[in-house]
Amino acid sequence: MSRSGFLKLAVTGLALTAAALALAGCKRSAGQSNAANASPTPNVVQVSTSAAIVRQLPQFFEGTGSLAANQQTDVAPETSGKVAAVGVDIGSFVSKGQMLVKLEDADFKDRILQAQAQLDQQKATLQQNMAKIGLKPGQKFNPENVPEVAAARAALDLAEKNLRRSEKLVESGDIPRATYDLQKSQRDQAAEQYQALIHQAQQNYAAVANSQAAVDAAQTNLSLAKRNLTYTVVPAPMAGYVSERPADVGEYISPQQKVATIVSLNPLRVRIDVPEQSIPQVHAGESVSVTVAAYPDRSFAGRVARISPSVTPSSRTMTVEADVDNPNAELKPGQFATIRILLPQSAPAVLVPQRALRTISGATYVFVIKNGFAQQRLVQTGQTEGDLIELKSGIAADEIVATGNVDQLSDGSAVRQ
Repeated sequence: MSRSGFLKLAVTGLALTAAALALAGCKRSAGQSNAANASPTPNVVQVSTSAAIVRQLPQFFEGTGSLAANQQTDVAPETSGKVAAVGVDIGSFVSKGQMLVKLEDADFKDRILQAQAQLDQQKATLQQNMAKIGLKPGQKFNPENVPEVAAARAALDLAEKNLRRSEKLVESGDIPRATYDLQKSQRDQAAEQYQALIHQAQQNYAAVANSQAAVDAAQTNLSLAKRNLTYTVVPAPMAGYVSERPADVGEYISPQQKVATIVSLNPLRVRIDVPEQSIPQVHAGESVSVTVAAYPDRSFAGRVARISPSVTPSSRTMTVEADVDNPNAELKPGQFATIRILLPQSAPAVLVPQRALRTISGATYVFVIKNGFAQQRLVQTGQTEGDLIELKSGIAADEIVATGNVDQLSDGSAVRQ
C-alpha cells in the first residue's frame, strides 16, 4: 500500500473512534438523567410489637401531701448553766437517753457536799436528843423509859408504900403523928419530882421530833442537789435524728432555751384530703403507696392510721393520715409526696409494655401497627404493673403496638415486623 493510502485509513479509524465515544457519552448522560428522575424506594422500619392486654388492676384514690415526722420534740434543759460539752450535731442519730448537751457541774457537786454536811449535822443532833430520853431508832416514845423518870417513879412508889405503912402505925399509936407527916411530905415531893421529870421528858421528845424534821429537810435538800446534778446532762427523750442543735460550748442556757430538736423518721406521717364521695371507700388499715420526686422509680408502703371524724365544710373533704414505713430514713419530713390509697375493689384496664411509650413535646404517644403502617395515638397513662403500664385512653384491647425502634417511627411510617 502506498503512503497516501495508509494515511487515509488512519484518519478514517480515528473518526470512527471519536464517533463511538460520543455515542457512549450520550447514552451515559441519558441514563443518569433517567435515574435522577426516578422515585426513591420507601424507608421501611424494622419493629418489634406486642398486643395490648386487659388485666384486673386494683383501684386507688390518689392525692398529694407533705411528709411529716411522726414524733418531733424540742429538748430544753431542766436547769440553767454553761454548756461544757455537746454530744451530737445536725443529722446525728441518737438513742433514747443519749447525751445531747452537758453543763458545767462543779457548783452542783459543791451543793451536794454542803447538803451532805448539813444532813450529817442534823443526824448527830437527832441522836443526841434521842439519847437524852433513852429513845432508840424505831422505838415508840414512852416517858417511863427515860432513866430519870424511871428513878423518880421508883422513888414515888417507895414513898407511897412508906406513907401507907405510916398511916396504919399512926392509927395504932406505934409512931408519932410527926413521923407520919414527914412521910407524907416525902411522898408529895416525890410526886412533884416525878411530874417534873415527865414534863421534861416530853419537852425532850419535842426536841427529838424537831430534830427528825430537820433531818428530813436536810435529806430532801440532798436529794434535790443530787437531782440537779443529773440535770447537767441533757438526754434525748426518744430515739431519732437531730434536726436542730442551737447550743454551743461555752454558751449559758436556761430552761427556756432549746438545745436540740429530735425527729423520729420511722414511720413518717402523711396527710391526704379525701373527697366526700370517696369517704365510704377509705378505712383504717388500708394499704397506701407513696412516691416522691427524689425516688421516681420507687414507691414506699404504708397504711391508713387515722381518719378524721368530720368533713371540712369549706372543701367537703375528710382528712386521712397514713403511717409510711421508712426504716432506712430515705424519706424526709417536708418532702412533697403523691399518695395512693388502695381501694378493695379492682377494675379491668388496658396495659402495654412501658417501652411502647414515646414522649413528643410533653405528650405521650404509642404507635399502633395496622396493615404494615404505624398510626400515632395520643394516650393517657395510669398506674404501672411491673414492666407494663395502664393506658386509660387512646387504645383498645388486642391492638398491636410497636415496642422496638419506637423513636424511629412517625405517623404513617411503613414498618416490617
